Amino acid sequence: MPYPHRVDGVLHIGSEVDDALASGTPVVALESTIFSELGLPEPANRECFERVQAAVRAAGAVPALCGVLDGRAVVGANRDQAERLFVGSVKLGARDLGPAVAAGLDVGVTTVSAAVTLAAASGVEVFATGGIGGVHRGADRTGDVSADLEALARHRVVVVSSGVKSFLDVALTLERLETLGVAVLGWRTDRLPAFYVRDCGLELTTVVDDGGEVAAAFRAAAALGHPGGMLVANPIPAGAQLDAEQVAEALDSVEAEARRDGVSGGDVTPAVLAALVEATGGAAVAANVALAESNAVVAAEIAAALAQFPGNSNELTTSAVVNPLKFGCGDGEPERDAQP
Repeated sequence: MPYPHRVDGVLHIGSEVDDALASGTPVVALESTIFSELGLPEPANRECFERVQAAVRAAGAVPALCGVLDGRAVVGANRDQAERLFVGSVKLGARDLGPAVAAGLDVGVTTVSAAVTLAAASGVEVFATGGIGGVHRGADRTGDVSADLEALARHRVVVVSSGVKSFLDVALTLERLETLGVAVLGWRTDRLPAFYVRDCGLELTTVVDDGGEVAAAFRAAAALGHPGGMLVANPIPAGAQLDAEQVAEALDSVEAEARRDGVSGGDVTPAVLAALVEATGGAAVAANVALAESNAVVAAEIAAALAQFPGNSNELTTSAVVNPLKFGCGDGEPERDAQP
């Protein structure tokens, strides 16, 4: 593979995002896979983008769409660049960024791991997505574990998602996050959401009620030398969640078909999501858009709160951490899961 580009100039920060970072205006990074046809079918992908970026702006933050265009990583794609990403057909994880940029790739859409990497590289501290990847079912045989988890552990970024994608081994994913040192904070709930459903049956030990509490925890962790990020688990809005039994039945059928067809690795997620859309009569698409928009609202609130804290985590003093978190709330306390 030829690598025509030099190392300098590989990262381009859009002018609006650059100005926001310089002025201390909140910024929320966004992946581009979900807004491409690899994530959602037309026209839902564009509708999702419009609703997500509008939600971010309504909260006073600036959206920063991430991707690779013409051999440069872009954080803060403009409208014309976004249109190119909407039709992108090459999906990039964190490991793919260097080769893709060096080879001069024309269009590449970013997954969670790639977008978190680019957010950290550009100084953006908050990232919103639909759901993160994790430990796939049968990983004891295949070793199939999403790079999203390592990205959360490696980069100091707050990731807001509706928990873990439903078709994964959710319990093992939560265990892996603990092993990697990634704190999972429940947004107004002590139950772990699993993408299309609000409660997968697993408890969370830390609950946050607003962006200020997330910001306090994030800055405190950084001041104590923790190198990685945090996951804020925001349940899908109650009116948008799918029936848990229907999702489970569809997943069992889809997984059996995927194994039969030899689908593996990075091809699993789009195959499963496409099959779920068909199995649910399109309800999965509406749910996906709703949860992505909700996560954008939460992410923008967190970004605004972080903007009120010292910009350099190392300058944080203990007196700045004023909001108490709720630990061990699963011990008999009722769930608090009101939507923002």
